[in-house]
Amino acid sequence: MRFLPKDEGFFGLFDQLSERLKTSSALLKQLFSAPDRLHELTVKIKAEEHAADAITYDIIQRINRSFVTPLDREDIHLLANRLDNVIDLMDGTARRAKMFHITERRDAAIALVDVLVECADAIATAVKEIRVPGAVQKAGRRVKELEEKADAIYSEAIELLFAGQPDALEVIKWKEIYDNLEHAVDECEDVANVLESISLKNS
Repeated sequence: MRFLPKDEGFFGLFDQLSERLKTSSALLKQLFSAPDRLHELTVKIKAEEHAADAITYDIIQRINRSFVTPLDREDIHLLANRLDNVIDLMDGTARRAKMFHITERRDAAIALVDVLVECADAIATAVKEIRVPGAVQKAGRRVKELEEKADAIYSEAIELLFAGQPDALEVIKWKEIYDNLEHAVDECEDVANVLESISLKNS
């Protein structure tokens, strides 16, 4: 059996994955800010999703062939999949915007994506500082605050969507988009919880 280095690049791969998360959220913000670039930005977000899948696959392969890992195998697997899930949700949101032929800017969608961008930044910081429980906990608290902010934005957006005599098709389209964005923020909180658990366990 070949003994591999204890780390074997796991932390670097998590950094790469969190950078894909940041890039995807920034592209999604551009998409909802400039829907005339819908096709171009959907393609770019899909490329980030493919790259994240490849990194996640690499992480799983390294778990399988490493004799000793720097973190519990289950924790490595869980963190990789949680990060990948958020990127998948952003890609899914972009694809829905394209399928629904979104042509207008909506403040609520942009506000939700702004929250997602901040969550991605906090998560990337926590990933870099995973060996420092205090820094990870601070980032985790920030993500939880942002999740509460997203809930408030989402509730107001849905209320406005159904106000008066709305167009049924517009309601269907935008409710699904808001649902996906809110779900992505919820998944960011799950990532933060996993990071806090790992950091405390290994401090």
